[in-house]
Amino acid sequence: MTPGGGSGPMKDCEYSQISTHSSSSPMESPHKKKKAAPKRKWEVFPGRNKFFCNGRIMMARQTGVFYLTLVLILVTSGLFFAFDCPYLSEKITPAIPAVGGILFFFVMGTLLRTSFSDPGVLPRATPDEAADLERQIDIANGSSSGGYRPPPRTKEVIINGQTVKLKYCFTCKIFRPPRASHCSLCDNCVERFDHHCPWVGNCVGKRNYRFFYMFILSLSFLTVFIFAFVITHVILRSQQAGFLNALKDSPASVLEAVVCFFSVWSIVGLSGFHTYLISSNQTTNEDIKGSWSNKRGKENYNPYSYGNIFTNCCAALCGPISPSLIDRRGFIQPDTPQPAAPSNGITMYGATQSQSNMCDQDQCIQSTKFVLQAAATPLLQSEPSITSEELPLPGKTTIGAPCATLTLGQPTPPSSMPNLTSETGLTDMIPLKEELEGHQFLTPEEAPSPPGMLSAGSPITHSHTMHVLSLASQDSLHEDSVRGLVKLSSV
Repeated sequence: MTPGGGSGPMKDCEYSQISTHSSSSPMESPHKKKKAAPKRKWEVFPGRNKFFCNGRIMMARQTGVFYLTLVLILVTSGLFFAFDCPYLSEKITPAIPAVGGILFFFVMGTLLRTSFSDPGVLPRATPDEAADLERQIDIANGSSSGGYRPPPRTKEVIINGQTVKLKYCFTCKIFRPPRASHCSLCDNCVERFDHHCPWVGNCVGKRNYRFFYMFILSLSFLTVFIFAFVITHVILRSQQAGFLNALKDSPASVLEAVVCFFSVWSIVGLSGFHTYLISSNQTTNEDIKGSWSNKRGKENYNPYSYGNIFTNCCAALCGPISPSLIDRRGFIQPDTPQPAAPSNGITMYGATQSQSNMCDQDQCIQSTKFVLQAAATPLLQSEPSITSEELPLPGKTTIGAPCATLTLGQPTPPSSMPNLTSETGLTDMIPLKEELEGHQFLTPEEAPSPPGMLSAGSPITHSHTMHVLSLASQDSLHEDSVRGLVKLSSV
């Protein structure tokens, strides 16, 4: 700084403010992950279904025949409104296209309502509910043995004096309610299951049966209506210009007549069959199996029938629609961790874990013994092995019992316990260097040479240094190793 102008350079300096509220800290990741949006139940639905419009539309996975149904209805009706209705409305009455339009929209509405709705799928049991059900079955059967016993497949209930069997579903882990069945194509248990219809691309059950019946009934009327007025159109043209000229003037009428002729029989027959089922309050599944047939016994009867055709029809077509039980558009709640229920009443996880812990402790103790023995063993760098008989200590009597021969080199600890060879692990178990300062070590010069060995001044002897511990040092190391093993076993 210059005198008198010391503050000049300091005026050019500016202090930059340090922000204490940093967006990222060393403990936090600089790239924060966005919080995942909660999933809805239809995204993890276990059945074989397809969902559209965020779970609002529910269908089976096999929808190829459903699209064929749409094409046949749309093409046949479109040709009728385009080529036949103008002539018929002019020659006969304008009410023909109006009635045809009403039938067409009613058919399409009931078809889509049947195909896109929940047929009455029953929710599957949670793991806790399944385990509780198995415990109830075991208690009811009185099975206290540890062996696995599969739950019974049926239960019996009485409905209007008739014994009805409830079957156990091993896929959904529930006892199905009366009249329910498991659909093998959709892999769901459906309440009041009627059948799986590929033409509508969905199961037909409690929640969409009335719409299915209205669909096939209205489709029967539409098919008969189109077929009848197509024939009327061809006859009127034939009276004016001949039959062949009528076919040339309206070739679409030929295609409509062929499609309606081959489909009207099956559609009308199916409508009549389901009319019979509704009047007797049965399902297709029950009728095919003959559940309430008189052939099974004179006392076998349908417990669900009201005894009146009109009442049965009103119950099937005019009753309230039950709400969906699967809540497919609901959000998934975070699951709380719970232990899995044992399948045979014996918890194997605790036993396995205790055995593994005992094995680890035994292995650790053995490795510790090995390291302590290696630490207590004198390190010999000489090539020949030396025993206590060959090396008498001064001032001490010779040990009567011969010691084991000491091998060359430093023993290697086992590879399964690498942490015991580190310095931090050895300091807790091996005596410190300061503790061994009081022990006496004999140099090769102090130890007398036995007969037949080289003198202490020999260059060969001085090239290899030996350290032999006294008996007192060995006893102290043995006591320290025992203390370390006792401490380790107590931990």
